[in-house]
Amino acid sequence: MPQQPQVPIDTAVPHSARIWNYWLGGKDNYAVDREAGDRFRATFPGIVDGARAARYFLARAVRHLAGEAGVRQFLDIGTGLPNVDNTHEIAQRVAPEARVVYVDNDPLVLAHARALLSSAPEGAADYLDADLLDPEGIVRAAAGTLDFDRPVALMLMGILGHVEDFEEAKAIVRRLTAALPPGSYLVHYDSTDTSEEYVTAIRGYNEGGAVPYILRSPERIAEFFDGLDLLEPGVVSCSRWRPDALAFGLPAEVHQYGGVARKP
Repeated sequence: MPQQPQVPIDTAVPHSARIWNYWLGGKDNYAVDREAGDRFRATFPGIVDGARAARYFLARAVRHLAGEAGVRQFLDIGTGLPNVDNTHEIAQRVAPEARVVYVDNDPLVLAHARALLSSAPEGAADYLDADLLDPEGIVRAAAGTLDFDRPVALMLMGILGHVEDFEEAKAIVRRLTAALPPGSYLVHYDSTDTSEEYVTAIRGYNEGGAVPYILRSPERIAEFFDGLDLLEPGVVSCSRWRPDALAFGLPAEVHQYGGVARKP
């Protein structure tokens, strides 16, 4: 089997996926990423709690869909660097036959994913080099692993904020969900403009030459689910979407909002 080409890694420039990995406690990052992450956190201390709450939201949503909802196919676009409990691992813990396609257009992410992630033998995990801005191309390529005549859980986790134009972002979601059969689901979260500290930190991040990330209101994030049937409790702070334990009341809110909705 031919070897994958080596991906050049620029360790002099911070990388958003590696910064997020750092906030989540991962090891796939460099000093430049940790420095950038620490600067961001100095302006907005809540980013670490938000990053982890968003990750736990992913875990709870996938667990629900693979369990109670009976979904066996997942299309995870903009997956980011592998971490603990990736989508296929959570889904296959519930249903070993689950099939997952990860999509990213970052060669660093894809190289790490192919090296570190492997499927249960009963299911599948595939990795596509494709761009969110080409929804039809993603669906065509994913059809090699997923059956689009059966329900699919479309996962857009913290990715739509990289699409600067709101109407374009909504159109991408519509084009992707149009390819899904009834009974499919959309899982989505993004960061919100509900904290002045967060707005300031993002402004500094965007001015640093990185791919810009746009904070939106919870109301605008809810618009991505238009035409779909939102599951309870709707679009909420990620920490408050069906939390595992409520013995001490609802967990503190974070500035990442998300939800899960079913295509009728």
